[in-house]
Amino acid sequence: MKVLAVSGSLRSGSYNTELLRAAAAAAPEGVDVELWDGLADLPLYDQDLEADVPESVRRLRGAWAEADAILFATPEYNGSVPGGLKNAVDWASRPRGEAALLNKTVAVVGASTGQFGAVWAQQDLRRILGIAGARVVGDELPAAKAADGFGEGVREGLRRTLMALAEAALPVAA
Repeated sequence: MKVLAVSGSLRSGSYNTELLRAAAAAAPEGVDVELWDGLADLPLYDQDLEADVPESVRRLRGAWAEADAILFATPEYNGSVPGGLKNAVDWASRPRGEAALLNKTVAVVGASTGQFGAVWAQQDLRRILGIAGARVVGDELPAAKAADGFGEGVREGLRRTLMALAEAALPVAA
């Protein structure tokens, strides 16, 4: 099973990208976690561009659609989701009826240097993804005080999140 890992941070040395790398290391057998690195390439969402979709948007839509599931890691900027990540979700939620996020199984985690682990951003992103048509599974996983590293509790939470994501993304037997 292929789980695409999407970091909402553009910063080199991002704690959220590191959290996704920790998820890849903690992945259960049969789950392949692949980092997606295209957030910085996207133009701002503009419906006028739908007539001639930019190549970076085609790559995003293709990669997100091909994945069996997506694991998002979001930092918290001013109490919510970073603009670049919201922009990517906006692009992936179009065109209506055939969007890359439509019925896509997704989960959300987050890291921050503070004591709350980007909980508000995770809550907002879960809501945004659901409105965009994704199937959001699992609970928030706050990785607080990320500058100190990720302890066993966070690594175990990542394993549980990936197991829930993989289970929910499996095709339903007839």
